[in-house]
This record gives sequence, C-alpha cells and structure tokens, in this order.
Amino acid sequence: MKLLTAVIPCYNSAAYMNHAIDTLLSGGEEMEIIIVNDGSSDDTQKIAEEYHNKYPNIIKVIKQENGGHGEAVNTGLANATGVYFKVVDSDDWVNEKALCQVMEGLKNLIADGKSPDLFLANYVYEKADVKKKKVINYNWALPKDQIFTWDDIMHFKQSQNILMHSTIYRTKLLKSCGIHLPKHTFYVDNIFVYQPLPSVKTLYYMDVNLYRYYIGRADQSVNEQVMIRRIDQQLKITKIMIESHDITQIKSRKLQNYMIKYLSMMMTVSSVFLIKEGSEESLAKKQDLWDYLKNYDKRLYKKIRSQILGRSMNLPGKFGRKIIEMGYNVTKKIYGFN
Repeated sequence: MKLLTAVIPCYNSAAYMNHAIDTLLSGGEEMEIIIVNDGSSDDTQKIAEEYHNKYPNIIKVIKQENGGHGEAVNTGLANATGVYFKVVDSDDWVNEKALCQVMEGLKNLIADGKSPDLFLANYVYEKADVKKKKVINYNWALPKDQIFTWDDIMHFKQSQNILMHSTIYRTKLLKSCGIHLPKHTFYVDNIFVYQPLPSVKTLYYMDVNLYRYYIGRADQSVNEQVMIRRIDQQLKITKIMIESHDITQIKSRKLQNYMIKYLSMMMTVSSVFLIKEGSEESLAKKQDLWDYLKNYDKRLYKKIRSQILGRSMNLPGKFGRKIIEMGYNVTKKIYGFN
C-alpha cells in the first residue's frame, strides 16, 4: 500500500503537466500518482503514458470521456490505494522539499498509530508577473506539529480558508463519507473540502509551503471574467454545499463556526460577481440565492447575515450596490480568488 496518492486531473494539459508530475515524483516510491486524462484532444495521453512507462510502480494513467474536473477527481479517488489522498491540478505543482517533509511526517504519524483524518499544509499563490508570492498559512489558527481536534482550533483570519490546496485527507474517510463530485461543473473543489469536514475527528498541521497554486492563464476557472461567465455553476456549488449538512446540528461549536464562515465566503463571492456583472437578471439571481438559503435553513441564514460580509452583500438600492463594488477589491484581496 502506498503512503500518499496524488491525483492529477488533466484536460488538454500537455503544455504544463510535466511540472506537476516531476515535482510529485520527488516523493519517491511511497507515492502513487494517478494521471486522469479527462477526454483530452492534445498530447496529454502520450505524455502520461511516457511517464507511466518510465515509472510503472509510481504512475498510473486512466483515460476517460470528458466529465470535468470533479469526475476526474472521482475517478482518481475510486482507484486510489494510498493511505492519504491529495489532488494536484495539472497547472499547479508542489515544492519538492516540502513534499519530502510531508511524506516523512505522514510516515511517522502512521508508525506511531496516530495518523490524523486530515493533514494540512500551507499553499502559495503563484501569480504570474508577481514577484512577492502570497503564502496562506494557518499560524494562530491551528496547533502545529501535533494531533488535535476541532475543539483545539483557534481564530481563523478571513484569508485562512482550508482549500483543496492545503488538504491531504485520509483516503478511507473520503470514500466512507460518500463524497461524489458533480460532472461538468467547475468549482467542485469547494465541495471536496467542505463536505467531509464533519467526518474529520483528528487533524495535524505542518507549517511548510507545500502547494503552489498557479494563477495567470486567461482561460483559468478563477479568472475574473471567466467566473462571471460561469456564475451559474458557482451558484450550483453553493446550493449543494448548503444542502450537504445541517450545520446548526454539528456538535463542535468551533467546527460549526468555521463551516458557517466557509459558506459565508461562498455567498459573498457569488454575490460580488453577480453585482459586478450588474444586469437585472444577475441582481435577481443574487436575491434568489439569499432567498434560497433563507427558505432552506432560516437559522443558518440569520447566522450568515449577521456576519459583516453577509450584511454588506445585502445593502439595498444603487447606493448599496456601489458600496459593495467599492468593497470588491477588498474581498478579492482577502480571498485571493483571481
């Protein structure tokens, strides 16, 4: 059995997938790298097979009809044999030194019989043409280098969100909680991170800059104009997350508060882009989203509305929308979504 499975969803990724694969290979023989070719029409399959032929004990290649990022992750999880599971997008990469530290940490935790359900490390925004890279760490929010529970977490800053980039889940936990990401839908990484959280009983945080999150391609899903065009998919994901748990029934108050914070982020990002688009149709969609939350769970609606961002997203009239637009750059800076 492998220590860590890393899944690389690929769709026409021939121009940049080598970097992701090469950095993951630094994890050695205890790595399992699954390259999922999600219906590519370029040389993705050829490159993947070349890697498999060179590293047959490390790299698996799975070719499937195009189903989108989520379906590629589903396929990777279904075929994973590693104790732990991580997704690395084909245009991103990992820091080799940090990966070796993480692998050693996981190995030691398993040997001690204390392996956590969720292992966390830092991620870095690798924005094109930006010299100073933004590092998202969990200092002051999570205990370091020790097993802990949700009751041990501290205050999360607005920027300290647990994203796919920072998570390494226990494979068995992901499979047992029944996670299945929707096909042909963007932004499913939010479901991947959010849905399993109540199943997590123990966590571990290592303060190393493992994941490098590249931002700079014009067609990237987090590009501002792309997000506005795909806002209906963002709304779909947000509603799925709202329906996935009765947050008010979660026993750990600290986990409950964190999950409310996460949903507040999703509601804020969706609202900001609908306001940014500015049409009457988009403004109606924003109202519909908040009405949907209110009708589905009135207590959760009140909790999210009571937060600063929640209140600001519902200021009335043109003046209110102007104030919200003025706060757009602040929101963008906090969440770093493009």
